[in-house]
Amino acid sequence: QVQLVESGGGWVQPGGSLRLSCARSGSVWPYDIVGWYRQPPGKQRESVATMSPGGVPGYADSVKGRFTISRDNAKNTVTLQMNNLKPEDTAVYYCHTQRFDDQWWGQGTQVTVSS
Repeated sequence: QVQLVESGGGWVQPGGSLRLSCARSGSVWPYDIVGWYRQPPGKQRESVATMSPGGVPGYADSVKGRFTISRDNAKNTVTLQMNNLKPEDTAVYYCHTQRFDDQWWGQGTQVTVSS
């Protein structure tokens, strides 16, 4: 089992920045695929950013050039740096880990972008 705990959410004005962190614990592997998802109000959960075990990132088109995912396997953390935030980025953000057919989710952290 893998436990995921997010932190760093909050309120920010449009154009601002936030940094989300995910602490991974339990039976973590450096070969897990890690990522961030989000669920806007009234919408389905969607992928935001992922990172392969080799460190190759992938991003949703809506966040390319604004968000950066990183991982530190020594510290078992996954980070999402979010810049130039827009109101449409408002959502609950979830940390995610996938290993073959298994997957784990964090409890989520709220990000609100408004003026």
